[in-house]
Amino acid sequence: MLIHSSYGPRPAVREAAERLAAAGHRVEVPDLFEGRTADTVEAGMAISEEIGRDELLRRAVAASAPHADAGLVYAGFSMGASIAQTLALGDRGARGLLLLHGTSDLAEDASADGLPVQLHVADPDPFEPYDWLNAWYLRMRRAGADVEVYHYMGAGHLYTDRGLDDWDEGAAEATWHTVLGFLGGLDEG
Repeated sequence: MLIHSSYGPRPAVREAAERLAAAGHRVEVPDLFEGRTADTVEAGMAISEEIGRDELLRRAVAASAPHADAGLVYAGFSMGASIAQTLALGDRGARGLLLLHGTSDLAEDASADGLPVQLHVADPDPFEPYDWLNAWYLRMRRAGADVEVYHYMGAGHLYTDRGLDDWDEGAAEATWHTVLGFLGGLDEG
């Protein structure tokens, strides 16, 4: 389950899904914005706020529920990573969590018994500051997740999206190489 960022279902999301599918993974890409896309982060955040976090989560749950029995790997970009994290921590059958460019807060009683988690984030990232990431990492570990964090020096926030100024080809290719290894390891497990 691959969830788009606050920019909406841009071509980069489809490209990512195609890359994952070409490596043998079945990929579902819900459109939480019902066809709307944004050209700026501010416009995307406005769409997200207009829809509301609860409705975005409801839409994501509705999209993932028909596939949950198969043992999903939840993945997302930025805002979508936040939603993916919420879904994965609420799904005892989740096989993994892949966070690209974002995280979310965790409840004090969150449980992630052995859940494999991989985070890829720009360094520095204005949306994921160091103090936040350190606290997030410690909370995820305390919840029982098996966490790997990859930092990409000098990359922009959404560096895997070639249509944005954040695009960083080297960081994006390194990310996808590592992601495919992570997903391949889940398939073997």
